[in-house]
Amino acid sequence: MENPTFPQQVARMDLERLRAYRENLEFYRGSQWAGPRRRNDRRLVFNYARVLVEKMTSYLVAGMSLSISPAQAAPEAEERAREAEQAVRQVHEQNRLEELDFDTELDAAVLGDGCYKVTWDAQEERVRVTSPDVQGLYAWWVGDDLSRVWRVASRYRLSREEAEMLYGPVPAGRREEVAIVEVWTDSQFQLWVEDILVEERANPYGLIPFVIFPNLREPKQFWGVSELPILVEPARELNRALSQLSTILELSGNPIAVLEGVEEAQDIAVQPGAVWELPERARAYLLDLLQGGGVKLHTDYIDLLYRAVHDLSETPRISFGDNPRSLSGVALEMEMHPLLQRIRRKRLIRSAAYRQRTEMVLRILEQRKGVAFGPLRVRILWGPVLPQDRSRLVQQERSLVEAGLHSRRRAMEELGVDDPQGELERVLEERGVPQPVATPSV
Repeated sequence: MENPTFPQQVARMDLERLRAYRENLEFYRGSQWAGPRRRNDRRLVFNYARVLVEKMTSYLVAGMSLSISPAQAAPEAEERAREAEQAVRQVHEQNRLEELDFDTELDAAVLGDGCYKVTWDAQEERVRVTSPDVQGLYAWWVGDDLSRVWRVASRYRLSREEAEMLYGPVPAGRREEVAIVEVWTDSQFQLWVEDILVEERANPYGLIPFVIFPNLREPKQFWGVSELPILVEPARELNRALSQLSTILELSGNPIAVLEGVEEAQDIAVQPGAVWELPERARAYLLDLLQGGGVKLHTDYIDLLYRAVHDLSETPRISFGDNPRSLSGVALEMEMHPLLQRIRRKRLIRSAAYRQRTEMVLRILEQRKGVAFGPLRVRILWGPVLPQDRSRLVQQERSLVEAGLHSRRRAMEELGVDDPQGELERVLEERGVPQPVATPSV
């Protein structure tokens, strides 16, 4: 094809990555047997992969919050930081980000990558945060610096009615479903409908409004690693072993009659009181598939597979609440150490992504609302993975505050208070302490 359009070029990019996305998604949904199904072939599916991914995601996002503080100590800067934090919390509530974050994290764990898109909704006069499907995302970066993304393309499909409602008349002769491609750089925005460029203008934000992040990063690679590929083989083998054991137990409950020295047989029934007429020197018996401890060999093998699944996913059985030894404290933490280390690796990546998303929100609010929040410091706060003794945490933070190592606000943040500054003001108000009045800046 000579001189292909940009959408045509995009449609031929990253085919291996997109194929891996589809395979991971199908495996997560339960398509876990390889090859075509044969007649009378029992194929049980025990979808441990899905359970493990959802369990990991639940541990990951538990208790996540953010804190915004000024980059410099000054009363005016403190007030601006407070306003910025309140504005970001309002954006979180309007976009239901707690639910969106969980869905996005689950999607990232299955596919290997996640994404947020931060834009301005002119109709509703607010910041809109969405999570585009990474199966339609393409990125270009500068040389070998994976952190410098200079162009992002988002490809998705809409019905003709939706496309016309959003972007105006669709060229005649097109199918009922049309492909939309958005192309973003720091300075330019393009909108393609199928192979036709319908809009080209300056980027209204001055930044690429996408935050693309990996589930877990493979060194020197931009796109991430899914939780599922390492579980494919043990999960398939576990399904096969359990299906085989199920067949053996079923046959044992409906025993097989074995006739030796019989050339012909008619109306042989296995039931209480049945009488068989056999020729001389012939022998009849029921085949016992459970004799010799054969079932235990199967169950022992299944236990090994079961352990392999938990080891490879770094999700110990105790994370499912199975604690026969009643471990607690340091012993419990050591048992959960593989899961804790994996979550820490993921939280390092997520902290950078959520900070970038928050900075985009603040920048767009500054552009559209005409406010100036000034230089700010955004911190992502994570809740504890293991159960915590709250009274002990309170005592610890109290000691740090009295020693001058933590401020009261920092202590509240560590204890999971949603609005530390507002809570501190309410405490001072109850005590009758006069509130300082911020001097307006000139």
